[in-house]
Amino acid sequence: MLNTLLPILLFVALALAVLGAVRRMMLWRQGRAAKVDVLGGLLAMPKRYMVDLHHVVARDKYIANTHVATAGGFVLAAVLAILVHGFSLHNRILGYALLLASAIMFVGAIFMALRRLNPPARLSKGPWMRLPKSLMAFSVSFFLVTLPVAGILPEHFGGWVVVVVLGVAVALSLTEMFFGMTWGGPMKHAFAGALHLAWHRRAERFGGGRSTGLKPLDLSDRSAPLGVEKPKDFTWNQLLGFDACVQCGKCEAACPAFAAGQPLNPKKLIQDMVVGLAGGTDAKFAGSPYPSLDGRGKPIGEHGGNAHQPIVNGLVDAETLWSCTTCRACVEECPMMIEHVDAIVDMRRFLTLEKGATPNKGAEVLDNLIATDNPGGFAPGGRMNWAADLNLNLLSEKKTADVLFWVGDGAFDMRNQRTLRAFVKVLKAANVDFAVLGLEERDSGDVARRLGDEATFQLLAKRNIQTLSKYAFKRIVTCDPHSFHVLKNEYGAFDGNYQVQHHSTYMAELIQAGALNLGQHKGSNVTYHDPCYLGRYNGEYEAPREVLRALGIEIKEMQRSGFRSRCCGGGGGAPITDIPGKQRIPDMRMEDIRETGAELVAVGCPQCTAMLEGVVEPRPLIKDIAELVADALLEDVVASKPTPVKRQPAEVH
Repeated sequence: MLNTLLPILLFVALALAVLGAVRRMMLWRQGRAAKVDVLGGLLAMPKRYMVDLHHVVARDKYIANTHVATAGGFVLAAVLAILVHGFSLHNRILGYALLLASAIMFVGAIFMALRRLNPPARLSKGPWMRLPKSLMAFSVSFFLVTLPVAGILPEHFGGWVVVVVLGVAVALSLTEMFFGMTWGGPMKHAFAGALHLAWHRRAERFGGGRSTGLKPLDLSDRSAPLGVEKPKDFTWNQLLGFDACVQCGKCEAACPAFAAGQPLNPKKLIQDMVVGLAGGTDAKFAGSPYPSLDGRGKPIGEHGGNAHQPIVNGLVDAETLWSCTTCRACVEECPMMIEHVDAIVDMRRFLTLEKGATPNKGAEVLDNLIATDNPGGFAPGGRMNWAADLNLNLLSEKKTADVLFWVGDGAFDMRNQRTLRAFVKVLKAANVDFAVLGLEERDSGDVARRLGDEATFQLLAKRNIQTLSKYAFKRIVTCDPHSFHVLKNEYGAFDGNYQVQHHSTYMAELIQAGALNLGQHKGSNVTYHDPCYLGRYNGEYEAPREVLRALGIEIKEMQRSGFRSRCCGGGGGAPITDIPGKQRIPDMRMEDIRETGAELVAVGCPQCTAMLEGVVEPRPLIKDIAELVADALLEDVVASKPTPVKRQPAEVH
């Protein structure tokens, strides 16, 4: 009886799963067109799943091992179950293989159940609490019905009672594993996740690559809104990516805005986009709500919409989008490699470009960028006042130089001027052939782009590229990670391709080449704060530490450092939009610093310097790495010949 029933159950479940898959794909296809390598992506998917994705999951060894056992066991068991019980291939070897796969899956499900006994606050509850039971039911039921195939038990063991019990168990487990995989449920992430990896909007991230630059808008295309107004305005593979969310909450735990009590939870934001994809409300969301100032969180069930309705004031509130610092901590931690920041900036673009609804000082800053080429609205003629006594070479006079020193808008900030002057001292001590653009330099456009003003960003970028095209230089070096990132990763879309370095990387090269005569740092204990746009965006963690070690500094690392560094709160225009929370992000970062006992914080970003120095004293001293190097220079020896630093042979215009 069971041998007759099993094929029916299996193929009915498979047929319903296929129907669900078609329905789900139709929902994704509501989105805008996106170019993907359909076949190539599918062929690459197994490696992306088992290698690239596993590298992220493997940061938590417990979950990594659990996932390998559960997911690997399930895939193998499902395929073998279809062969053995669907197509009645009652081969003893296949039977033993299915027993082994079921056993592995069961062990993984046990460990998953143990984690769920006292789950971290970041994990979604609700339907996810039943997933370990469903996995165990699938593995146990198919283990038992396969025992006769392996010859361990007789074919008709146990009588009708066993047949009925096993039939029910198989039916329930197939419902969760196959039907729920495409129609909705905790297993949906397995189906959507596999295709998300195949057709990821940033395929460059796989194979050890890095892709963090925002994708440009075609401002001439007025057939659709600029940015994203409704869920259907996302590209179809972005919608697919939202569906891949496993609701683990690692993005939530990493988010500085969520920790500060601002109304942003990256996990809920992605789930709200899933609600918008299929239609409905957030009433069934089983995770942490968006924080609120009263500490209770924003009510669940009051937001809803569908693919054809506006997102803001339907699915989410505008202040949720403006709380993001664009630090990419959520993206870095996501085990499904979902691009949260892309989605947030896409929605900001609509609010800024179509609605003119940038909050607080946002509109003023954007107006300043258009009128004065800098966000502070300072007179452009004062851009070089900080260097009045330094006799710097202008590229307009030299026409060519080894290094173009990109000053950035720190030129208008008295505190950052100390960093700029220190770096100039270092460059001169190393006898570097460098020049600056002077009054020809404009804002890089970073803050405009993060605030959603793609038009102003592109205007600034094209003007800067036009200026740079007049001169010959081998590399651009800047003290500002935000300018570094934009020049390196985002100007290329407008034919602005340059070799760009952060000043810490360049100083590490100078030190390694013996171009600087340095003494040793004396005095205070030092910790180092990783800037988001240098670390998570560009993978540069080691060069600043190399520089500090060259000064004889033993770094007292914070618990959250490297790729898990906590944001200072200064990115993404967050200080401009200024969404209130229970506490300030820089205050939280300062607590991380105080835990180390350090008396001095080494930084490599003007935004980080401003945010950390804005913390009420007493607090440790904040110094840029360039200042520390300049302080350690021994003045009795000055290089008399060009540095032996390796340079690119070809000039870049």
